[in-house]
Amino acid sequence: MSTPTLTVGLANFGATFASGEWGRFPDLARAADDAGVDRIVVVDHVVMGPHTENYQWGKFPVPPDAPWLEPLTVLSAVAPVTSRVRLATGILIAPLRPAALLAKQIATLDQISGGRVDLGVGTGWQREEYDAEGLSFAQRGQLLTDTLAACRVLWRDTPANFSSPTVSFREIYLEPKPLQPGGVPLWIAGTLHNRNMERVVRLGDAWIPIMGETIDGIGAGVRRIRDALVAAHRDPASFQVQAPLRIAMGDNGRPDLARSMESVPELVAVGATDVHVTLRAFARDVEDAPKAMGELRRRLDDLAL
Repeated sequence: MSTPTLTVGLANFGATFASGEWGRFPDLARAADDAGVDRIVVVDHVVMGPHTENYQWGKFPVPPDAPWLEPLTVLSAVAPVTSRVRLATGILIAPLRPAALLAKQIATLDQISGGRVDLGVGTGWQREEYDAEGLSFAQRGQLLTDTLAACRVLWRDTPANFSSPTVSFREIYLEPKPLQPGGVPLWIAGTLHNRNMERVVRLGDAWIPIMGETIDGIGAGVRRIRDALVAAHRDPASFQVQAPLRIAMGDNGRPDLARSMESVPELVAVGATDVHVTLRAFARDVEDAPKAMGELRRRLDDLAL
């Protein structure tokens, strides 16, 4: 087994910083870069509705009136102060952005970051966000597929032509293209129902399992994806799979890093190539973050995989 890449989730929401202090967020990203973290991930909600009880994966982490910084804007601030760490969304609710605008934003970010962007995407869970933008929540899956396919074409072709049920254009020029050959890698999130499986195989470079997925469920999903990639004449060896670190509690009732890292070999064994760690689990405040990220890097490197 090879050592997986280390992704650290940095909270661009809630009480990470007080109002007026969010300009310090790039310092947090720079600390991740210095610590040897492979990827940093920020998340997305454009707006919030009042019904956070509809969140299906446990208690929602913040109330509806908590701040949520726009992730692509945040990564644009991070790009100039980092040099190595990859800049990712995990996830961006892609259907909430017009396809041509999203393609332009991501291409621009890839250029200014020196080709370090990974675009993690999904449909989201909140109807109110779609309602606020005049979009159909029921059509979110089709919107996601068409948006990603349109971005692929815009990043590849000059001029670009595209037709789908929700996005169409002819003789469109989008420049500059992303710096990464073939465009920015697409990390597609969610349960592997038939439509998402088709989306992952046709458009994806990586899979982000749904929150709460079991280790066995991740393994089963990896096997299905690999078989589907082979059937589609794609090489499964280059396909990435993210898995969240299993958080184990210490005797003090708090997350224990050493115990939690014991789950990594099992994640790798079922096909994970990237391990995602939520920084807040091991750094109670921003001042603790550099030390925690350095410890994460050291312990991952020390594992006998």
